[in-house]
Amino acid sequence: MCGIAGYFSKDLNHQLEGTLQSAIKTLAKRGPDSQQTKILSPQVGFAHARLSIIDTSSIANQPMTDDSGRFTIIFNGEIFNFRELKEKFLEDLKFNSTSDTEVLLNLFIRMGKDCLQHLNGFFAFAVFDNQKDEIFLARDRVGIKPLHVYNDDKILLFASELKAILQFPIKKELDYNTLALYLQLNYVPGTNSMLKNIQKLQPGSFAVINSKGNFSTEKFYSIPYEPGKRIAENEISYDDAKATLRKLVEESVQRRLVSDVPLGSFLSGGIDSSIITSCAAKNLSQLNTFSIGFKDEPYFDETKYANLVAKKFGTNHTVFSVSNDEMFANIFSILDYIDEPFADSSAIAVYILSQKTREKVTVALSGDGGDELFAGYNKHNAELRARRKNATNFLMQAGLPFFKMLPKSRHSKFGNLFRQLTRYSEGLQLSAAERYWRWCSFSSQTEAVGLLKNKNAISEQELENRKRFVLDAVKDEGELNDILFADTQMVLPNDMLTKVDFMSMANSLEVRVPLLDYTVVDFAFSLPVSYKIDSTIGKKILKDAFRNELPDELFNRSKHGFEVPLLKWMQTGLRSLIENELLEKKFVEQQNIFDVNEIEKVKRKLFTNDPGDVHATLWGLLVFQYWYKKYLS
Repeated sequence: MCGIAGYFSKDLNHQLEGTLQSAIKTLAKRGPDSQQTKILSPQVGFAHARLSIIDTSSIANQPMTDDSGRFTIIFNGEIFNFRELKEKFLEDLKFNSTSDTEVLLNLFIRMGKDCLQHLNGFFAFAVFDNQKDEIFLARDRVGIKPLHVYNDDKILLFASELKAILQFPIKKELDYNTLALYLQLNYVPGTNSMLKNIQKLQPGSFAVINSKGNFSTEKFYSIPYEPGKRIAENEISYDDAKATLRKLVEESVQRRLVSDVPLGSFLSGGIDSSIITSCAAKNLSQLNTFSIGFKDEPYFDETKYANLVAKKFGTNHTVFSVSNDEMFANIFSILDYIDEPFADSSAIAVYILSQKTREKVTVALSGDGGDELFAGYNKHNAELRARRKNATNFLMQAGLPFFKMLPKSRHSKFGNLFRQLTRYSEGLQLSAAERYWRWCSFSSQTEAVGLLKNKNAISEQELENRKRFVLDAVKDEGELNDILFADTQMVLPNDMLTKVDFMSMANSLEVRVPLLDYTVVDFAFSLPVSYKIDSTIGKKILKDAFRNELPDELFNRSKHGFEVPLLKWMQTGLRSLIENELLEKKFVEQQNIFDVNEIEKVKRKLFTNDPGDVHATLWGLLVFQYWYKKYLS
């Protein structure tokens, strides 16, 4: 796991070697073991920050050039099947290292873009061909590793993180349409960035920068699922599907155990991480496992379940017990690392878990992806119910005016119930696609745009176009697999995987996600909805495939997502930041981005008995403001 950066200068008067060195220093936490730059031509420079995992010797450092001197690679990620690929396709070659990087480089030299079909791993990489004066870029199938690209008439830049790109002398212009979407979701969806001229390379895509600096992209992988398709149960029996899924997950975990440095597994006490731990423990003696416990939030503390799993499989288990004060103390470290607004508050817990895990190991396995593939979220159960034509849904719609009058808050039992009833009833009045977007959001589009001062900077047509990349997959006449497919296009790469990448890399920890092996993903989307969820259980087949392996106690309880106490913090420790600094009235006026009166309304709602999701809106605003002051003001 590493960080990469590079440039293609269309203006030969640019002197960029010093800037490239500054850029790679910003990625030092991604790669603390070595940071190197290499000027490859008058137009091209590559840089690499290395976290040594496979072949930790200096001979495996990057940028790495082949023996002919023609091709140079920089690579972030791991190719888990590199040994098999080496034996199958490259047995005639002599290698200088035992690294997967050298295998990937030679595979590209031999196959070009076709090598991508053979890779099992997660990656973002660039290869320069000095004979063609051409750069090839690629990103893994589901977007586990990030790759950002800046393009204007003078220069083309790419990097693992925006902070590296922002070291170069580029125009930094806010994209108001992106901001409007961010204010709804608390993260940036799709391929756009908060800044104009910066894009994310799509998951499962490659790009070519030719000798003239022209940039073109193409998909090499798409999940083999057609939205609106209904998958019949008779295509595969449930028992056969369970057996196949179990085999695929076990093989995926085994592939991800390759490492020349200490390796462990996150163990939250939930189903997904417990499955990964059970598979890993079969292949490793004394597997290291790590849990985070919440001293002040016993409702969300699942360490007792993690302990049951650890005991069953005899792992070397460590529990990090964290107080709310300790979480609060890490907020500014997280805000300092983030280089594009990202306001999923659960990142705070992931950051602390990564920080403490890194003290013990360099690589950790994680259960991410199970909810998106197998319908594990509450919204999936809600969507299943919403598609039924019954009296309950009719009554819920009729009760919406009443629900809206009730006090709503995530931080009280009844307040949260009223909040959920309101959101569900509102969703019943929307199309399946619009309901999906609304249930992914904290604020409606009207509310988000209403926070902005210059509403003319927003194009409703552009917002709709940007939402279409995910909403076109959600069909009224379709089924829940459409929703899961949409999750893999938006929520998974832009929220969940971004969170894990940001927070683990901030602590120089590599996190591997076995449930997102493409063999598991492809198989998941070949299964009928009834195998994944029914009226009583989500992730049905995943649970049943491993039910005999895990303690019974894991299956007889409701799912607990963790939420940091943002509302409490904003009313106490963060109050000064809101009122006197980042959202102080005079600063907001001078900034000229937000409607001051609307911001004041949001701030006042924080202290009412009907806060709803205002804490999430305010957190999104605070994260944006912190980012704005650091990078744009």
